[in-house]
Amino acid sequence: MYAVLLWLHSATRWLVLLSLFYAIYTAARGYFRMRPFTGAANRIRHWTATLAHLQLTIGMILYFQSPIVKLSPAAIDNPAVVREISFFKYLHIALMLLAVIMITIGSAAGKRAAIDRQKYRIMLYWFAAALLMILLAIPWPFSPFAHRPYIRIY
Repeated sequence: MYAVLLWLHSATRWLVLLSLFYAIYTAARGYFRMRPFTGAANRIRHWTATLAHLQLTIGMILYFQSPIVKLSPAAIDNPAVVREISFFKYLHIALMLLAVIMITIGSAAGKRAAIDRQKYRIMLYWFAAALLMILLAIPWPFSPFAHRPYIRIY
């Protein structure tokens, strides 16, 4: 079960990133070209938030099953392992939770805005800030805190 969740969390990451990039592109195009907020833009906003919530749900289930999170950093002598445990136990979960909250706020506020240009602006700012936070919190293969492959294949 843990390996399946880990693979699913890794694969869903790419869907979240792609949907965020596309939503930000759509919002920037709509905002700067002063386009009406279309049904397609609304669906992009909605599905981006839905994918982020799905990813958070998988991540929370994974968090409470993770053997890495159950370890105590104080009991480990290796600084690299302590960094990795601390990354997943505190930093990754906190930043990702904050990013999903930002996506949720941007999606809800964008949906409720009265003016089309304002809908795009809200979506653009909140989603871009969330994307930056997500990019910082992903355990990339080149990360100094914890490195994982681009996609897990189990």
